[in-house]
Amino acid sequence: MSRYRFLLTPTWLGWLAVCVGFAVACVFLGQWQLDRREHAMEDINRVVANYDEDPVPYAEVRELYRSPEADDEWTVTTLRGEYLSDDVRLVRNRGHSGSVGYEQVVPFRTHDGDVVVISRGWLPTDSTDASRPAYMPEPPRGEAEVTARLKPGEPDIDRDAPDGQLASIDLDEYETQLGYDLVTGAYGLMAGEDPAPDQQPRQLARPELDEGPHLSYSMQWYAFGLLGFVGWGYAARLTARNRDLDVIAEEEDGKERAAGTASSGVSRQERLREARRRRRERAGRASDEDVEDAWVDERLGSR
Repeated sequence: MSRYRFLLTPTWLGWLAVCVGFAVACVFLGQWQLDRREHAMEDINRVVANYDEDPVPYAEVRELYRSPEADDEWTVTTLRGEYLSDDVRLVRNRGHSGSVGYEQVVPFRTHDGDVVVISRGWLPTDSTDASRPAYMPEPPRGEAEVTARLKPGEPDIDRDAPDGQLASIDLDEYETQLGYDLVTGAYGLMAGEDPAPDQQPRQLARPELDEGPHLSYSMQWYAFGLLGFVGWGYAARLTARNRDLDVIAEEEDGKERAAGTASSGVSRQERLREARRRRRERAGRASDEDVEDAWVDERLGSR
């Protein structure tokens, strides 16, 4: 192992430290991608578990709307009561099928006396004035039955909105604007209503069951961390081989000087090339070019 003793020099130890630091960073990035995949899988599992289940009466899940847990998202609920249509709001900058528009939210007073916010769906923007929706459908008047999926309330995004609009479905802010009590833990994303009016907002798309590329990205980061050591080892091998060739070249020069046959004007690069050729011959790995060079040398020497 004496030929690799140079690895203990500060320069090579420094590069090894760089490889270790890079590998540690890659491990953290790979773990971060695995954590993101785990969160994505949790979201997918909630959709699979709750999205298509039979609806349950609001009275049975009343507390879920007040203090929802993560696993309660998408719980299908039936609410009976009436819309408070005068207090409708539009939530700005809501995406749907690659477009940006509004989400219409309306308070709904249930037979239990609770006022639950219902998102009735998505509205496109007006083609000539993007500050308003293309149309504004009215919720049904009087007694209504709504089937909705539970969604946790959204946080305050610290952004102002015009009158009659909200920056996000921040239920506390909505309650402050209305001046009466709302259920502020969660709201309902409408899946259907009876009676159904002639004109309704567009229903938001079903969540995609796609975990994303996080697993492959994590494997790539782990591979990058390993490649740093591979590169360091390969560079060490090349350096050791070149050092061996320097020794061989110096030995050949010494033999030629001792025999009085040292050639003048031969560059170090040419001596190294000749040393590499002789080394390949000794190892039985001579190339076609090496054979041709040996033949030429033999012919010239015989003249």
